[in-house]
Amino acid sequence: MTQKIRVVLVDDHPLVIDGIQARLEDEGAIEVVGRAGNGQEAISQCQALMPDVVLMDISMPVMNGLEATRVLGQQLPEVRVLILSMHDNREYMVQLIQAGAKGYVLKDVTAAEMVKAVETVFHGGTYFSASASQTMFSQFDTPAENTCTVEVQLTHREQTVLKLLAEGHNNKEIARVLGISVRTVETHRQNIKSKLGVHTAAGLTRYAIEHNLVQLA
Repeated sequence: MTQKIRVVLVDDHPLVIDGIQARLEDEGAIEVVGRAGNGQEAISQCQALMPDVVLMDISMPVMNGLEATRVLGQQLPEVRVLILSMHDNREYMVQLIQAGAKGYVLKDVTAAEMVKAVETVFHGGTYFSASASQTMFSQFDTPAENTCTVEVQLTHREQTVLKLLAEGHNNKEIARVLGISVRTVETHRQNIKSKLGVHTAAGLTRYAIEHNLVQLA
């Protein structure tokens, strides 16, 4: 029997959690192992249960989803955070990606897409629902961010580093995955920024998605 994806749901509205849990558990591959009503509870749940994926709301009392995502990224980087929010706001999305979230899905998606997002993040990918990706990548101020091609400008190793950066990995994690030093990762990162004329985490993520280095809806 295939092992189920263990999920913790985080939202301060119990009825919302009830609905999400029902939608996810209709899919036999997912098991909701914990529920939390704020970021602090989410961190405690994750420390106790070590889920595979956390579906995290943003606006919550005590500790919001952004702060909780940052803490989880530092303390439990193996737990993947997928944002599930009603906020179609690019500033939120950029901050959450920088904090380590592996994807962003709006609450109006279908049950099938929600399941697909959980499965994609669980398997190491990055997932944005179609409307979220449109909001995220429709407004950038730097024209240079659209002018290069990965195949022409970046080496194979730089493409790999860019993919891992876009998936939310930090320099130390990338160094471990590729078997290189953190300093070498930093050098690759600076070379990528210089070659592409992209100087923000959001810009690098957008570039990786546009060139099919990470998966979208």
